[in-house]
Order: sequence, then C-alpha cells, then structure tokens
Amino acid sequence: MNSEDKRYQTYVDILREELIPAMGCTEPIAIAYGAAVARQTLGAVPDKVLIEASGNIIKNVKSVIVPNTGKLKGIESAAAAGIIAGDAKKQLEVISEVTEEQRQKILEYKQTCPITVKPSDSNFIFDIIITVWKEKSYAKVRIVNYHTNIVLVEKNGVIEEKVEFEEHQDEGLTDRSLLTIEGIVEFANTVDLNDVRDVIKRQIEYNMKIAEEGLNNSYGANIGKVILQNNENTITNRAKAMAAAASDARMNGCELPVIIVSGSGNQGITSSVPVIEFAKELNISEEKLYRALVLSNLVTIHQKTGIGRLSAYCGAVSAGCGSGAGIAYLHGGGYDEISHTIVNSVAILSGTICDGAKSSCAAKIALAVEAGILGFQMYKNGQEFVGGDGIVSHGVENTIANVGTLARDGMKETDKKIIHIMTK
Repeated sequence: MNSEDKRYQTYVDILREELIPAMGCTEPIAIAYGAAVARQTLGAVPDKVLIEASGNIIKNVKSVIVPNTGKLKGIESAAAAGIIAGDAKKQLEVISEVTEEQRQKILEYKQTCPITVKPSDSNFIFDIIITVWKEKSYAKVRIVNYHTNIVLVEKNGVIEEKVEFEEHQDEGLTDRSLLTIEGIVEFANTVDLNDVRDVIKRQIEYNMKIAEEGLNNSYGANIGKVILQNNENTITNRAKAMAAAASDARMNGCELPVIIVSGSGNQGITSSVPVIEFAKELNISEEKLYRALVLSNLVTIHQKTGIGRLSAYCGAVSAGCGSGAGIAYLHGGGYDEISHTIVNSVAILSGTICDGAKSSCAAKIALAVEAGILGFQMYKNGQEFVGGDGIVSHGVENTIANVGTLARDGMKETDKKIIHIMTK
C-alpha cells in the first residue's frame, strides 16, 4: 500500500472508530460499561462494589443525569445501572434498553448495596477500576485512556484479559499522526462517500433528532430556547441554539443516543449540528454536506489528538473550530480559508475550562459555535490573527500543536484545582 492509499484508509478508519453511538454522557456510561463487564465476569449480582476513578472521571460524572435510571446522578448510579441492567456487548449503549422494572431495581440496588467511590492513585487522566464482590468471590475491570479500552479483566486472582498501556496512548486505535489540515481538506474533497456514507448519515439522523428533542422539551438550562427567544432568527443563532439544545437534552437524562467524536457526545454534536443547519440554509447538496461533515469531524479529532480525551481544556472549543471549518467548506472554502478559520477560532476561545459535564456545557457549546463562525467571517472580511498573537503561531499545524501543549501540559495544575474546587 503506497502512502496516499495508507492515509486514505487511515482517515476512513478514524471516522469509523470515532463516530459511534452513545447514550448519555460518555464518562458515566463508561462506568456503567465497566460495571456490566465486572458483573458478567463475576457471574452474579455483587453484594459490594468499589469504584476507583481518576479526577477527570469524577469531574465529568458528578453532575449529569444517567439515562434510563429515573434521573439518578453520579458514579454510584452509573455503576448500579450497569450492574442491574447493562448489556456489555452494547458498549457505550450499555444501558440503552432498560425496563421499568429494572429502573426500580437500579434504585433499590443503589440504596442497599455498599458502593464505595474513591479517587484513583494512578497518574492517568482517564482511569476507572471497578472491583465487585459476591461473598468471597471477586472480579475486577480496568478501563484506561478512552471509554471502551478495557486493559484488565480479573477474577479471583486469575487474569482473564490484560492489555499493556501507556499514558496518553490510544491503544488499539488507528494512528492519528497522519492527520493534517491539508490532508483532511484533500480527503474531504476526494473521499468516495460510499466508504463513509453510513456513519455520516447516522450522525445526521441521531444528532439532529436529539437537537429537536432539546428544543421541543425542557432540559437543563434550556440554552437553545433562551438563544432563540432573545435574539434574531438568524442562521448563526439557529446553529448555536440547535447545538446547545442537543447538549442540554443529553446532559439532563434524554434517552436518545448521540454520535460521538473524540469520545464525547458534546463534541459530536458541536462538530455536526451547526454544519447541518448551515447546509439547510444554503440549500447545499447532500454530497457537499457529507463532505463538510467529514471535514469538521476530522478537524475536531485532529485538534483533540494533541489535547487528550479528558483535560482542563473544554473540548467544545475544538469542536466549534471543527464546525467553523465545515461551514467555511460549505461556502466553497479550500485549504487557505479553512486554515485561517481554525486559527482565528482557536485564538478567540482557547482557555475555556472544562469543569465537568453538566448543563452549562450547552452554553459553552453555543459560544464555541459562535467562535467558529466568527473565525470564518473574519477571514471573509480580510481579517486574521497572525503568528505572535498570543498562542497563535505561523501555520495552522503549529497553532494546533500549541493548543495541545497548553491543554495537555500547561493546564495540568488547572485541572487539579478545578477538581479540588468541585469535590471539596
């Protein structure tokens, strides 16, 4: 396979790995998934549960409703749901099919079974260790680095599955180092849509459905409704509102699945819904929309690769840049327009903190979408941020690398302080 064929197949594989369905916020769902695997390994409903989780997991599970639990929140609720009603084969849709009887059993189990949560001693940003007991028998499951990456399954001292792992590595996933903005633009222009049509079509269907659900009903802070009720009915405001509404629904117990990007439903929403709304407004062909979504998703993934799955840096910012790039593409933009849109967008909102998954994520998404759109509008009007303006360097790849260094290394202490404030 030559280098061009290898890059093409890599980009296809990345989209297929990343654009997968998840019900609910992905961190509590990862706990439910691990708990379901632990119960399956144990072969019985546990009478004692210990969950050791890294600070970022605790941060992202603390304030969101776990779907299909009757509006229960928290790590204990996610674990109880996975143990009582989880189907491990469904991975991030592990609790997508829960009966009313099981909902009641989840609540009863949470109230009667000792479920202990404590911070993990490891240095891994993404780390979940679930140990369950039934009398003297036990099972242990560990998930590291990303939501479905089970690195250890153990029962009564016998290791049934073990995977070697390193910090910041996505073991088992396709190499993201081949992603570049130039390569992404070329791929978006030339990809045979039959290679990605099913995953992009599913993203449109799922993410627009939950956006409509968020606007038509009451979830969280109802950011989408607030935007539309207090601002002009422009395409920019509709794009912001639809994305925010989808997030509000997802953060607050909606039982519709979302197609995620970089392990995040909010990023999957932000990188897709605004692009879809702009395509409607501009009467864009289906083929052009699909290519724009290929681009926005890959731009988001490229940025997040250097940052990591979890960080003190709000992932919606990266996805807002992605959607801005997709919107630039819908307007006929090529590499130059898209590169400047990304750099401008990064300069506007970088430094927005992630203080866990919750209702305010919807508001941050609205701002991130606006930053992406403003980044494109700046370029259209001959304006740009240039190398030396803050963290902006000459060249889009250098600026993306700067953001990765800022988020991954520079904001480590910020992350610790956020977690301390949230849990003290």
